[in-house]
Amino acid sequence: MTHELTAAPLASASSNTTANGGWWRDAVIYQVYVRSFADSDGDGVGDLRGVRERLPHLARLGVDAVWLTPFYVSPQADGGYDVADYRAVDPLFGDLSDADELVRAAHALGLRVIVDVVPNHTSERHPWFRAALAGEPGARERYLFRPGRGTAGELPPNDWESVFGGPAWTRVADGAWYLHLFAPEQPDLDWGHPEVAAEFTSVLRFWLDLGVDGFRIDVAHGMVKASGLPDIGRGAQATLIGTEPLPFFDQDGVHEIHRSWRRLLDSYEGQRIGVAEAWAPTSERLALYVRPDEMHQAFNFRFLNCPWNTAAMRTVIDESLAATASVGAPTTWVLSNHDVVRHVTRYGGGAQGLARARAAALLMLALPGSAYVYQGEELGLPEVLDLPDAARRDPAFLRTAGQDGLRDGCRIPLPWSGDGPPYGFGPAGSWLPQPADWAGLSVAAQTGDPHSTLELYRAALELRRALPGLGAPEAGALTWLPAPEGVLLFTRPGFACTLNSRPAPIELPAPGRPVLSSSPVETDGRTVRLPPDSCTWWAF
Repeated sequence: MTHELTAAPLASASSNTTANGGWWRDAVIYQVYVRSFADSDGDGVGDLRGVRERLPHLARLGVDAVWLTPFYVSPQADGGYDVADYRAVDPLFGDLSDADELVRAAHALGLRVIVDVVPNHTSERHPWFRAALAGEPGARERYLFRPGRGTAGELPPNDWESVFGGPAWTRVADGAWYLHLFAPEQPDLDWGHPEVAAEFTSVLRFWLDLGVDGFRIDVAHGMVKASGLPDIGRGAQATLIGTEPLPFFDQDGVHEIHRSWRRLLDSYEGQRIGVAEAWAPTSERLALYVRPDEMHQAFNFRFLNCPWNTAAMRTVIDESLAATASVGAPTTWVLSNHDVVRHVTRYGGGAQGLARARAAALLMLALPGSAYVYQGEELGLPEVLDLPDAARRDPAFLRTAGQDGLRDGCRIPLPWSGDGPPYGFGPAGSWLPQPADWAGLSVAAQTGDPHSTLELYRAALELRRALPGLGAPEAGALTWLPAPEGVLLFTRPGFACTLNSRPAPIELPAPGRPVLSSSPVETDGRTVRLPPDSCTWWAF
C-alpha cells in the first residue's frame, strides 16, 4: 500500500487531547519563520499579513498551533533576535494591528499562537543600551559591562567565546567591555538587576493581553551566568553547548525566572504556555525546565541531533521519555528548525535523504508527546547549500570560529505555487534566492498527489487525531518489541509503528493492519515487506 489513508472516516473522531493534561501535551506546533513564510506587500520579505493570509494552509495541514519567530522592532542584525522594542511590530513585518488580526484569524481557525520572546539580550539599539553607551548613571548595570584584563585593560574580561564565533566581549570607547554571547549587536542583559525582571514581566503581559497563547523562550538556559564569570579554559566553546557544563549556560538561577513566568502564565485564562529553548548536557538537566512550576515544554534537541541509527534513536527516545516522566511533563520531538540544516539534507540528501526524512516524520508523530514542525518540512524541502556568499545574511557567516554560518540555507522562502521563483511567495522576489528546481515541491504541486510529502503529513496529522494510541501521553506506555538490527518496532494501545533504517527491504510478521506508510509496503496480512528507509503505522 501507499501512505494513502485507509482508516475509518475521521469526521466524527475526537481529538486525543485529554481534559486533565492541557492542549499542549500532544499538540503539533508549526514554526513560522516570518521572513520566509509569505510576503503580502512585494518587498521580498515575509510579513504578518502574509502569515495571516496563509493560515488556511496550516489549518488544512492539521496542526494545533503556530509559533512565530520575532517580528518586533529590530535592526535585523540576527534575523530579529536583536530586539530594539519588545512591544512594537517592525515596519518590515507590518504593525500592531496586523499582529492583532493574525491572532484573531488564527483563533477563528482553531489555531493557537505562540510568539518568541528574547530575554537573554537586547539589540544594541535598544534604549537601555543606548543609555549605557551614553554614560547615563546606572544604565550599564542592566547589562554585563566589565573592566578588561591586561596591563591597560586591553584584553577581554574572560575567555568566553561568542556562539557566532570570536570573543564574547566587545570594548567600548571608554575602555570597558560588554558581554554578548551572540553577535556584538546583541548585548547580554544582567538578570540580577531588578529592572530587567520587571521589564520582561511587563512585556509578557503586553502580549498575553493581546491574546497570544504562549511564548517560546529564546535562549531560556542563558539568562544567568556563573558567579565571577570564570574562564572555561578551552576553545571551540560552541561545540560544547548541550554536551558539557558551561558557566554561561544552564545555570541553576534561570529556574527562578521561569517559575515567576509560570506564575504569570497561570494567572491568565485559556491555558497559556511557555516553551523553553534550552540546551542542557543531559536529559535530566533538561527536565528541570519542565518541572510542574516551570515551563510547560522544552525542545528535545537530542532527538533532532540523533543520527539515522535505530540504536541511537531508541536510546534518545527512552531517555527523553524517562526524564520528562520524572517531572510529569510531556516530551517534545523536533527534527528541524530555523537554526539547523534541514533533516532531508542531514539524512543524506537526494532521494535517500527524503525517504529518511519522511520516515523520521512518521516516527516523530507516533511518539507520545508534542511535535514541532518547521515550515517547509511538510514539503520535503532540502537545505539550500549553494547560496552565493553575497546573498548570505547569517551573522555567524561573517565571523570566524563559530557555528558553520550556514543557517540561511534552511531559511529560504517557501514555494507556494508556480513554475519558477518566487513561487507565489509574494508579488515580487524573495530576500534569499530560491532554487530554480523547486516547482515540484510547492504546496500547489503537491496538493492532491497521494505520494507527495505534503499529503503524507496531512494524512499523518489526521490519523494522529483519530487513533488514541498516537501522540497522547495519557493513552498508555510505549512498548518496544523484538526486532532485527536496524529496525524499530513499538506498540501503544491499538497501534504499532515500524521503522526500517536498513538500506534494503526486510520481511517481518505484520503487527496489524497498515494504515499509513512513508513508502509503499507489501503485506499479505500475515507478513510485511518493509521498504528501506521507511516507517509504517499499524492499527490493531
